[in-house]
Amino acid sequence: MFENLTARLDETLRRLRGQGKLSEANIAEALREVRRALLEADVNFKVAKEFIAEVREEAIGLAVAKTVSPGQQFVKIVHDHLVQLLGTGSRDIAFATKPPTRVLVVGLQGSGKTTLVAKLGLRYRQQGRRPLLVACDIHRPAAIDQLEVLGKSVGVEVFRGESGAAAEEIARDALDRARGDGFDPVIVDTAGRLHIDAGMMQEVAEVKKAVKPHEVLFVADAMTGQDAVQSAKAFDEALGLDGVVLTKMDGDARGGAAISIRAVTGKPIKFIGVGEKLNALESFHPDRVASRILGMGDVVSLVEKAQDAVDEEEALKLAEKLKKQAFTLDDFRTQLRYLRKMGPLEQILGMIPGLGSKMKGLTVDEKALVRIEAIINSMTPLERMSPKVINGSRRKRIARGSGTSVQEVNQLLRQFTEMKKMLKRLKSMGMGRRGLSGLPF
Repeated sequence: MFENLTARLDETLRRLRGQGKLSEANIAEALREVRRALLEADVNFKVAKEFIAEVREEAIGLAVAKTVSPGQQFVKIVHDHLVQLLGTGSRDIAFATKPPTRVLVVGLQGSGKTTLVAKLGLRYRQQGRRPLLVACDIHRPAAIDQLEVLGKSVGVEVFRGESGAAAEEIARDALDRARGDGFDPVIVDTAGRLHIDAGMMQEVAEVKKAVKPHEVLFVADAMTGQDAVQSAKAFDEALGLDGVVLTKMDGDARGGAAISIRAVTGKPIKFIGVGEKLNALESFHPDRVASRILGMGDVVSLVEKAQDAVDEEEALKLAEKLKKQAFTLDDFRTQLRYLRKMGPLEQILGMIPGLGSKMKGLTVDEKALVRIEAIINSMTPLERMSPKVINGSRRKRIARGSGTSVQEVNQLLRQFTEMKKMLKRLKSMGMGRRGLSGLPF
């Protein structure tokens, strides 16, 4: 996400970093490029105009610190104003002091409402809560069945109501069930349309009246850009929103909706969907997103993903093996599995500082990790423990067993040898245990 904008801004700001001092002329030139980049990223015209005006005002009156280059200070100004634009602080659902907390999910058809309901169910189940998902989309064929399948896959109960019941009636019955059986939160899926119409708004308003939600979340497809922003504005005027969820952010290289939607609606972005998997839902952190947009990476999110993926006990065992230089292909396979659990490789690489702009146009072959694991799985325990025993005939057998080529087997063995050498060098630099423990690579 944001790869086009990141590349354009990185190019513009890199030129400014090379300037010996800031002047009205070079600030004006840089801001013209920033404005063009924002508009190409499908940022709302008014939002882009106001953003540029605010950055210009602060940059021109800037007292340059002697210890920081003028270009770096300008980048900080852009970063700080991006954070303000995106919204300060991360916001989760506000849970009610008297359960159950009621969450109403609304939006247009095809935006990903039903999948989001399941993702939220998984999120709160993993936090130790007992969510109840409510199927109130009675118009779209198989919508209720879809939610039941998704709910079962994440281990969360789904309430579907009586056949032929109105949406608001299903919602009221679900609340009675939640109060009686101790469910919290109650997350209500609603019907959408391909466009906003009076009938849809009336039905959602009736469901809202029945549910009396603590949170009304609007789900927007980020790839629809400014259409998503205008839809959010219309829903807010009709229903009153508490927050926005942007789905399909992993497929949106522009990012205009994310940058515009809070400024236009005044409502915070609470979550972003970053993939099709049901665990691919992230809290929205404006400061981290601003850093990603400016190519600074997102180390905090990277570490959080690693902590979620890596077993702490296994990490300590690995650290001990690194200390003893006993890292094997079994350990390498374990680390690959952790890496795959962290999410799509393009997202992970994009979080590493300095790689954001270099990722433009780069397609990461996720299947390469699958092939590497297949090669290691085709080895005997002895071969994984001591790759030196793998001669020509063994390489042919491993290639046949893994459905790969001898060249790919050779490449893996070379990479593993180089990795061991690198780990040995890091250990000699004092990074063996403390610097590498817990990391999935």
